Amino acid sequence: MNLPNKLTCLRVVLIPFFVLFMLTDLAGAAGRYFALFIFAAASFTDFLDGYLARRDNLVTNFGKFLDPLADKLLVCSALICFVEQGLLPAWMVIVIIAREFVISAFRLIASDNGVVIAASYWGKFKTVSQMVMTILLILHIPSLYAAEQICIWLALILTVVSLIDYLVKNKEVLKQGGM
Repeated sequence: MNLPNKLTCLRVVLIPFFVLFMLTDLAGAAGRYFALFIFAAASFTDFLDGYLARRDNLVTNFGKFLDPLADKLLVCSALICFVEQGLLPAWMVIVIIAREFVISAFRLIASDNGVVIAASYWGKFKTVSQMVMTILLILHIPSLYAAEQICIWLALILTVVSLIDYLVKNKEVLKQGGM
């Protein structure tokens, strides 16, 4: 397993620790900061694994599949924590998670047809917006409430736009899959 794929796996391993600090009082008031540090480190591995894979020509089908899945697991875990904490309405989280399920199903259809679909720029913008939103919500600083709200709505809009873009660009895969 190459270094970019190891970094992606590390991102998945960090998720339970992130959730632990988000949803328990294990570390008291510092728990949010531990969660923030873990989320930021995991998010940085997303940037780093992609950079290293492209720079060193280490792009693999495993990485193309696991990298977006790791992102989805990380962000969806955070979103569910935010519903539990009353920071996000459940319907928004359902829309975002539903998009992730649709894309995952789409990738499975593509995989059955021997096609691996890498993330698009819209998908990358969506991921970055969700990660920034997540950082703001972890911090949940009252003076940043407006920035939180802007990021929440931007992330939701980019989630829907990236889904539409993904489906339009890859409609041939659906046809090949018998849909």
